[in-house]
Amino acid sequence: MRLPDEQFRAGHIPADLYERLPPGTDPRSVVIVQEAPRSFKGPILLTLAITAGCAVVLLVLAFVVQIIAASIIAVLSASCGLSYTLNRASKSGGSSGRISKGRSRSPGRRPKRSRPVRPKSSYRKY
Repeated sequence: MRLPDEQFRAGHIPADLYERLPPGTDPRSVVIVQEAPRSFKGPILLTLAITAGCAVVLLVLAFVVQIIAASIIAVLSASCGLSYTLNRASKSGGSSGRISKGRSRSPGRRPKRSRPVRPKSSYRKY
């Protein structure tokens, strides 16, 4: 009988509890009630619920901000000529989106010519 639980099951009462019994009480009829061990299921589930709730709130917030930004761009382009251009073929490594008002390119620049699909030697000569 090394553990307190084994002592309680065998009917042994610790000395400090034995002293608190009223006089004339039969120690064999005394029932000692132990507190149940703490369950960690509740705090763990609460933490998981809070984490999932925060993730959902952030996703909804990002979605709403995207919709608001798209609607602002649409209203500005329809009302005051502001346009938003996505340039995916940019080799300069700059920003992919550009907001401009009026003309889409500066007056001094000439547009680049696109490369032909076939080399010049494969065209027919008349």
